[in-house]
Amino acid sequence: MLAPVLPLRPLWHMGALHPYEQALTLLLAFGPFVVLGLVIWRRRGEDDEHLS
Repeated sequence: MLAPVLPLRPLWHMGALHPYEQALTLLLAFGPFVVLGLVIWRRRGEDDEHLS
């Protein structure tokens, strides 16, 4: 029963991350969403200027 789970064992825990690795992980995880939100916010502002 444990045999299929054993090859996935290294993926569960790869050790503690250094602070710069934590920051890089957060940047890579959430950065694109922040950029997308800023682009949408700016484009909506431009669209509002054209409509008024």
